[in-house]
Amino acid sequence: MLTFKNFNIADWFSFYRILAAPLLLALIWFDLRTAFTWLLLISYITDAFDGYLARKLKITSPRGSQLDSFGDQVTLIVGLIGLFYFETDFIKTNLVLILIAFIPYIIQMLFAYLKYGKATAFHTYLAKISAVFQSLFILWSLFFNPEYILFYAMIIIGLLETFEEITLIFIYDKWVADVKGIYWAIRDKQRLKKKK
Repeated sequence: MLTFKNFNIADWFSFYRILAAPLLLALIWFDLRTAFTWLLLISYITDAFDGYLARKLKITSPRGSQLDSFGDQVTLIVGLIGLFYFETDFIKTNLVLILIAFIPYIIQMLFAYLKYGKATAFHTYLAKISAVFQSLFILWSLFFNPEYILFYAMIIIGLLETFEEITLIFIYDKWVADVKGIYWAIRDKQRLKKKK
């Protein structure tokens, strides 16, 4: 039975990001850009801390990885909605490039749900780097103005990360969490044993 006692401190950081999403949407609705940006920054900081805490305190779990991934996705979507609302002209100008990056992400999500019945939680090194660039670009755009160098870096790294995730979905027959990347997946002894 799942109770609140089953959740650890890292899980609660993920819960915070999920619970903050409606408040962030309300701040967009009321056109409160500064408050939205600061609260979004706090959500990104909790994202940096939950994984670190889980590893440091040795409280990692498949459930925690999935919860973290869901919190990440919710925060990314809300951040993009905020960016679209507050920087509409930039989004319209670069819509084609944004769609080129976003469509493979949707395809990756569909593959994951079709194969595993849920989103992936690989948490690869490339995914972590991609998340840093996404948060940097969104926050920089909201605090200041969109910076094209950050934008192009975010798009390129995001595409590489998405293609890596799609490859990992084909490599792993069953859902797994916390795979560092393709190189480590190919050398994964547990996966190789299951293939025999």
